[in-house]
Amino acid sequence: MQTNTMSFEKKIDRSEASACVMCANAPCSEVCPAGIPAKALRSIRLDNSRYAASALPADNPCIGCDAPCEKACVRAGRVPVKKLMIKLYDEVRPELEITALPDHKNRLRTDLCGIPLENPFLLSSSVVASTYDMCARAFEAGWAGAAFKTICSFDIHEASPRFSAIKGTSGEIIGFKNIEQLSDHSVAENMEIFRRLKQNYPSKFILASIMGSDEAEWEELAGLCEQNGADAVELNFSCPNMAEGGLGSDIGQIPELVERFTKAAKRGCNIPVLAKLTPNVASMLPAGEAAAKGGADGIAAINTIKSITGVNPHTYIAAPAVHGMSALGGYSGNAVKPIALRFIAELARGKKTAGLHISGMGGIETWQDALEFILLGAGSVQVTTAVMQYGYRIIDDLTDGLSYYLAEKGFTSVKEAVGLALDTVSDTTDILERDTILFPKFDHSKCIGCGRCSISCADGGHSAIRFGEDRRPKLDGSKCVGCHLCLLVCPEGAVSSSKKRITRGK
Repeated sequence: MQTNTMSFEKKIDRSEASACVMCANAPCSEVCPAGIPAKALRSIRLDNSRYAASALPADNPCIGCDAPCEKACVRAGRVPVKKLMIKLYDEVRPELEITALPDHKNRLRTDLCGIPLENPFLLSSSVVASTYDMCARAFEAGWAGAAFKTICSFDIHEASPRFSAIKGTSGEIIGFKNIEQLSDHSVAENMEIFRRLKQNYPSKFILASIMGSDEAEWEELAGLCEQNGADAVELNFSCPNMAEGGLGSDIGQIPELVERFTKAAKRGCNIPVLAKLTPNVASMLPAGEAAAKGGADGIAAINTIKSITGVNPHTYIAAPAVHGMSALGGYSGNAVKPIALRFIAELARGKKTAGLHISGMGGIETWQDALEFILLGAGSVQVTTAVMQYGYRIIDDLTDGLSYYLAEKGFTSVKEAVGLALDTVSDTTDILERDTILFPKFDHSKCIGCGRCSISCADGGHSAIRFGEDRRPKLDGSKCVGCHLCLLVCPEGAVSSSKKRITRGK
């Protein structure tokens, strides 16, 4: 296995393609003689420029081209298509260690509780997996399976509107709130969908999400799902949006109920059972251990986090406003990934949960996001918010990017990466070495002289960066504590970490 990181550093920053809106039937590709810009731009947006560079034609079609793609762009003049294509050829491609595209079929094959998966990527239980047609299109696109939107016998009536979001400066969704509930189809209708999906897509994985109101209902629903083609059952102990108390995340916060209803579902079926747990707790281990005690074969985590995304300063109503009122709702999107990773690591290291399959989710947008879940112990991953924003088509970049990484690293199977990062994470900071410092270093060829590093260091650090008339930062080593705030705030990536540690005080 390769451990050198240098070959992975050369890529195009996602922000350089931030003006691209990832069009449907993108005009840029329609007018391009080679038909390549839309896929390459999407790959850059999804942090997959190394794979994009390796997938380009051998000869650069942009040389001598008058860039009709940029004129046809729906944001004409705002997306530097030709520049980005040339960077892929001239800057990224020469640094690649693998120039031939790897065959990822065998490398990405894995399983969920012993049942084969063609790759580790599933749709998570939500609106993106709520009808036959949607799941069929996702399967055709390349998703390995789907956790179908939670099946129940409750009378579901959704609010309108039911989504709100926090957006970045380029318009992309960073955090997403929903007040959506469960499937509004009848149990019989959903069973018919399962039968059709399994008949037409026998190799795809159907994870049936269910929610009952008592033990008998959990047991009955689990059995019905097995009888109608589900490969496994996911117990929704985590939805934060239920109208009635005692359901969803109310269950997930009470370990005794998690154990009781897990046992009930296990009585009703002979297929694997996963408990989907709520992050609205201080620790997920009590619920995870209860699920294991109840016989769960795996854990799915995390569901969404109870949230308020904002308040209208004129109407004073929180978002989304429904006839003058709002409610706490589930928060998802890339913003929740750090919280999700924390819980995945906790479950993967737990003495009573470590042997369970973990299906991880929460903020996965790129292949690298997914990899981080895998490195912390997830054997499969689930995605919703990124699909809602960009569509099922992102499976191409998820599988291509992950496979390319695995090939670069010398892995023959994605399973080899599961849990590799667990030993590097501690619950407390008392084990960290504190006697040496890594100083930052400045690349003046990239520095634009904005002075952001000096401002942040002065007002949020230790006043260790001088910024003079030449508009170039200079480090005062006697004051620098190696916090690396300057690396994070630099807009051009002109600050990096030195390789040698210096003993504190020398």
